[in-house]
Amino acid sequence: MEKADSPLVIVDAANVVGSVPDGWWRDRRGAAERLRDHLAAQGVPGHEGPMDIVLVVEGAARGVEPVPGVRVEAAPGSGDDHIVALVAEAGDRPVLVVTADRELRRRVEELGAEVAGPRTVRPAPRRD
Repeated sequence: MEKADSPLVIVDAANVVGSVPDGWWRDRRGAAERLRDHLAAQGVPGHEGPMDIVLVVEGAARGVEPVPGVRVEAAPGSGDDHIVALVAEAGDRPVLVVTADRELRRRVEELGAEVAGPRTVRPAPRRD
């Protein structure tokens, strides 16, 4: 459920999942699903109140289903381009983008979004 006055949090799934070498490359979709489930359970630490969380997936993670509290969007092409488009569509709404990608950070900050690094939302590494 989107509310125009609640913050929009856009999570760059590939970047956040890839920020820890925990074997995610063996199951990209599973890693994105774990991140989605963590976001649904924990939200965004340090950001209280209602928010809309969007997990942007691409490549092998396409097909991850949404869950209550987390909308999942499969980028039709570049995940970064899709995130930039979502920020642009948000208008005056507050937006937080979670990524460590420097170029993506620059692009979304130019549009007025705030940026936080992967540690903001990253679940604890798996120990397989």
